[in-house]
Amino acid sequence: MKIVFANDTIYGWASGASVVGGAERQQWLLARVLAANGWSVTVGMRETLVAGERRTIDGVEFFGIGKGNIYRAWYRFLSLEHPDWWYWRCADHLWGCAVEIAKLAGVHTIFAAGFDTDVQPRQALFRRPHWWPLYAWGLSRTNRILVQHTGQLAALAPRWRPKAYIVPSIAGEMAAVKPHSARTKYVAWVAMLRQPKRPDVLLEIARKAAAIRFIVCGGPTPFSSPPGYSERIVEALQAQPNIEFLGKVAPQKTQQIIADAAMLLSTSDAEGFPNTFLEAWSSGTPVISLKIDPDRLIERQELGTVPGNVERATADILALMDSPQQRDEIAVRARRYVAEAHSAAAVTAVFENAIAGVRS
Repeated sequence: MKIVFANDTIYGWASGASVVGGAERQQWLLARVLAANGWSVTVGMRETLVAGERRTIDGVEFFGIGKGNIYRAWYRFLSLEHPDWWYWRCADHLWGCAVEIAKLAGVHTIFAAGFDTDVQPRQALFRRPHWWPLYAWGLSRTNRILVQHTGQLAALAPRWRPKAYIVPSIAGEMAAVKPHSARTKYVAWVAMLRQPKRPDVLLEIARKAAAIRFIVCGGPTPFSSPPGYSERIVEALQAQPNIEFLGKVAPQKTQQIIADAAMLLSTSDAEGFPNTFLEAWSSGTPVISLKIDPDRLIERQELGTVPGNVERATADILALMDSPQQRDEIAVRARRYVAEAHSAAAVTAVFENAIAGVRS
């Protein structure tokens, strides 16, 4: 079976560059796992590689498709590679055109939701939101729709659900867990400094929990935020005495910060299935998530807490910080859950069933 992707940032994750993007990280993890399981996998790139150039990393081939007209580049790419499937992750108005190009080339298509609103076309697009009908057309015409949890499946239009399948995200490497009694007592917060991530709420919690140390990883960005928002947040983070603001951090260092933390704090208003949750649970780090809890996993599996407001979040952080034994118990449950549901083997099996049209 052969599958292709078309996303330049995947190469950044594959080559170890300092990149961001949870959706692109998931595409790299999936591409690498499929290649290891006998799939032929190619990633089409418009940047970094010149047209026609090929490089291989961990069994995944990267191919330069050129910088000309994107639609022609896609069609040439698909016609040259002859894949069975084209995988696309996250909402974009271009998906409507991409699906039709794939059909012309005789290629089946997979759309994978990365954000909860991806399954609601009218709310899905950050770029060119008025072009949502074109995106919806792509969803209606694609062969498979992959969602991350039952909430996304329920929000999907009923007419599209027969071709939709729940395929979990891949956790990545499972490193050795450091006992919580040996960890430094700090709370990790990891995200780009854009408004939906609510770094302002992080600041509010840090002020209320003045005795707790917070380590914050995330660079400023104009994406999905008012002008000057990130810059104002950076100034406030740097001025808060109990916050150590590191700015944009390489993925490897970010993972280590999460793995060494007493807990991970999420203040986001909306997500899909956060990569940071999987990174935390893989390393035995509890998650304090103000609002986000896909399929109520944190609550049901006891993988942290979902306080719902700043006051309860502050109380939960203080209580967990004083109980390394409770954090160790959470670590055991978290690691077990990730191994069962988000390991490479588990996700590959579910993905291949979805491609075959078999319900897991």
